[in-house]
This record gives sequence, structure tokens and C-alpha cells, in this order.
Amino acid sequence: MAQFTPTRRVLPHELLDRLKWEVAEQAGLTEQIVQHGWPQMSSRACGHIGGRIGGRMVKVMLKYAEQALAEGSATLK
Repeated sequence: MAQFTPTRRVLPHELLDRLKWEVAEQAGLTEQIVQHGWPQMSSRACGHIGGRIGGRMVKVMLKYAEQALAEGSATLK
């Protein structure tokens, strides 16, 4: 049976939490989260937050990839 081995996080947990709260504030959900907590948030609200975070991460990754290609230092792993 395969054994699960955790992988190294790309971003620290604290940074992801800060980003999650920033996006929640932009979406106007901060007060609701503070009052009820994350477990009581709807999947739609959490998906809205996660979608924005994921979109930002992809944009940053593309930016770094484009820079690496422009510098000629891109390698495939």
C-alpha cells in the first residue's frame, strides 16, 4: 500500500492565512467569518475566497515562469 508523505509547502501557512483574510475582506465576508467562524461559512463563500487565491497564485507562477524563460534559466523537472 502506498504511504502518504507530506510535500513541502510552496507558501508558509501564516502567509496563506493572511491572504485568505485579505481576500475575505475584499469580498465583504470578514464580519460574517468573525461572527460565525470558518466552519459555518457556505461552500459558495469559501469557494469564492479559494478561487481568488488560486487565481492569484497562478498569475504569480506565470510571471516567474515568463521571467525564467526570458533569462534563459528555465528548466523542466
